[in-house]
Amino acid sequence: MIEVIRDIHAARSAFRRIRSDGRSLGLVPTMGALHAGHTSLIERARTENDKVAVSIFVNPTQYDDPSDLENYPRTFEADLAKVEAAGGDLVFAPADGDVYHDAYRFKLSESEFSTELEGAHRTGHFDGVLTVVLKLFNIVQPDRAYFGEKDWQQLQLVRDMTGALFLDTEIVACRTVREADGLAMSSRNALLPEEHRRLAPRFHEILAGGGTDEEMAAQLAAAGFEVDYVARRDGRILGAVRIGNVRLIDNVER
Repeated sequence: MIEVIRDIHAARSAFRRIRSDGRSLGLVPTMGALHAGHTSLIERARTENDKVAVSIFVNPTQYDDPSDLENYPRTFEADLAKVEAAGGDLVFAPADGDVYHDAYRFKLSESEFSTELEGAHRTGHFDGVLTVVLKLFNIVQPDRAYFGEKDWQQLQLVRDMTGALFLDTEIVACRTVREADGLAMSSRNALLPEEHRRLAPRFHEILAGGGTDEEMAAQLAAAGFEVDYVARRDGRILGAVRIGNVRLIDNVER
């Protein structure tokens, strides 16, 4: 059985032993509800490190909508099986009160890019993301950490944070894993009712089809999506839409 550590002090000791033996350590940070996108990160980490840790923590501070946090899928036992099958060595699954024993008095904020795109539509989201990633990095102290390109803005902010704070962790970007119909894999996909699931692949199809930002936004709206944004940054077209109560994000290279 895969090793599960919940206590932060025990986790720090376990990770310290790995590093003291001269073994490399990869970290895959997740919020659980694992799918093939997550397991591809674990598999990549397995090829590049002696040991692989996977964190499972549904981070409350990155949610601006309490119902979104409440509805996030929680599938811990199934997640453990997927981590083990993908080659993970241990799972770090701390409690909210242990990670935020300070009641979130201390937080990390970025003042520019985090206010755009996702940040403009989800107040405080990236404060929560960057704060919990920094905490995880301080606890685990991994040689490498693996993030998917689907959350492209998050990836850039984590990479910039790591450089700005002189953290000794390499950020490894991994390509977006998609369903056969093109929909980017996401834990939120499980919340889509059948009718909306049939519509969802149009999101990626329209972004990949090109046109101006305004033209793509109009196409998405006409298809039945509520559009938060379509915008270009650093050779990417990024978009966020809502179908019913589910919010989807995606991006394509351009």
